Amino acid sequence: MAYIRLFFILLLLRLVSAYQHHSLLQDKAALLAFKKSILDPTSALANWKDDVHVCNFTRIKCNEQHHRVMEIDLSSSQLVGKISPFISNLTRLRRLKLNENQFYGTIPPELSSLRYLIVFIVMDNNLTGTLPPSFFSNCSNLKVIDASLNYFTGQIPAQIGDCATLWSLNLYNNNFTGQLPASFTNITSLSSLDVGYNFLSGELPSDMVRNWPNLTNLYLSYNNMSSHGNNTNLYPFFAALRNCTDLKEVALDGMGLGGTLPSSIAHPSLKFLDLQANRIFGPIPREIGNLSNITELSLTSNLLNGAIPEEISLLSMLERLFLSHNFFSGRIPVTLSKLKHLGLVDLANNKLSGEIPGSLGDLGQLSYLFLNNNLLSGSIPSKLLNCENLYKLDLSYNQLIGRIPPQIAELREIRIFINLSHNHLQGPLPIELSKLANVLEMDISSNNLSGNIFPQISSCIAVTTINFSHNSLQGLLPDSLVGAGNGGGGGGGGGGVIENMGNSTANMLTGSIGYIAPEKVVDSCLIRASRDQSAEVRRMWEVAIGELIELGILCTQETPSNRPTMLDAADDLDRLKRYLSGDTTVTFASSLGFSSSTLSND
Repeated sequence: MAYIRLFFILLLLRLVSAYQHHSLLQDKAALLAFKKSILDPTSALANWKDDVHVCNFTRIKCNEQHHRVMEIDLSSSQLVGKISPFISNLTRLRRLKLNENQFYGTIPPELSSLRYLIVFIVMDNNLTGTLPPSFFSNCSNLKVIDASLNYFTGQIPAQIGDCATLWSLNLYNNNFTGQLPASFTNITSLSSLDVGYNFLSGELPSDMVRNWPNLTNLYLSYNNMSSHGNNTNLYPFFAALRNCTDLKEVALDGMGLGGTLPSSIAHPSLKFLDLQANRIFGPIPREIGNLSNITELSLTSNLLNGAIPEEISLLSMLERLFLSHNFFSGRIPVTLSKLKHLGLVDLANNKLSGEIPGSLGDLGQLSYLFLNNNLLSGSIPSKLLNCENLYKLDLSYNQLIGRIPPQIAELREIRIFINLSHNHLQGPLPIELSKLANVLEMDISSNNLSGNIFPQISSCIAVTTINFSHNSLQGLLPDSLVGAGNGGGGGGGGGGVIENMGNSTANMLTGSIGYIAPEKVVDSCLIRASRDQSAEVRRMWEVAIGELIELGILCTQETPSNRPTMLDAADDLDRLKRYLSGDTTVTFASSLGFSSSTLSND
């Protein structure tokens, strides 16, 4: 009897081994068929051959016993073609990563046989069509789905709600329409949802959010959703977010949301909140001070008014503050100086008045400061220039008076931009300007400056654009700062003579020897043609050129965190295109979220 039992055990083991061998051959055949169906211009799959064990194929992982293929990771392999239905034969596959390639066509419905699939990533391809509902109803073990940056259309399948253990769902930058499926309420394990940049409609998903206690990241940006009460009430949604006790990031920008900022906005764990480009009106509630962990707050491009509340100074972790393009009035809170982590402040394009608090100079981490296009008065506080780490300073289009402080020389680290134009500054140019050796753009035009240009200004060795126009400056501009196409008067040896510039409109002085002048970036024919246009058209061209130059500078920053994303850059270019097409409502909020140029003339 024991021999019979042993016989059957050995027979069973042989059958299992034969099955596993057959399954592995089946997996290999499926992968080789997949390879034949696509183009591989970089030979990323060079060792996918008959004489190579399938578990040794590049970017393939098998289980520990080497019995079945468990993972395909072909991300960033420059592959071209359709997603082959042969993949469906890999019936034990758990992770499929095809992101950042050039796959096109639709997702094969045959993939619904991958019942063990946990991770499905096809982001950043050229995929089209609708998402097959059967794929999600059958692959109900999915924990990560990322189909972002494609061209999918139609409604988001309700069957995604069958994936009860789904942890992360990313569908941003597609062409989805309709509302978020009600079945999403069932995904109680959801931690991250990003459906931004689609055409989704309906009210903000308050009922769903209440059932997502583990939610950490929520991105709904640039859809057609509305707040409650016919787009008038934000309170229910933010109140529902309070159930998400570990919430970190919320992005609702570019949706046209209406209503006032509710007291429920103050979520204690929130680190990132983006509400820019909506129709939110009224004052900022004092409860804003309860956002105790917030590091980035963006309310730019809304209809907010009233004073900036002192409670902002309670946001002790704040690093980036964007309040530009609103209707805030009153003074800049002196208590902002308490925010020792603050690196970027954008209060541009409001109605702020009074003097610039010198205490802002106590912000040792401050890199970007934008106070342009307000009603600020008084002189530039010398203490402000204690911010040695400033990369960009814009105080233009205000009512500032007095002289340019000689302490400006302390801004040794300013690398990108300094703009003091369109104020009432007076007196001579401080020779300390010559110590700003790293500055790329300097604009002090349209003031009441007088006296001579000092030759030491050529010490600004990195400068690409200097604008001294609309002042009463005189003298020779150093040869090294005279662009080949600038419209200034000629002088001996090529030096530009700047004389009685109060009525001049052509003295945008640019670098030449070793520097990048706009004439070398923009077709010189366009530069010459611009001088024959009306003042309004010239203004538009100047804004366009300035925006393009700035975007180019930002895109080439050494530190990745200082560079805009491709999506932000594309958004900036789209706004610029609309502006040049005559859309006077356009405002520029640059790729880093701050406003850099103004479309007004005052």
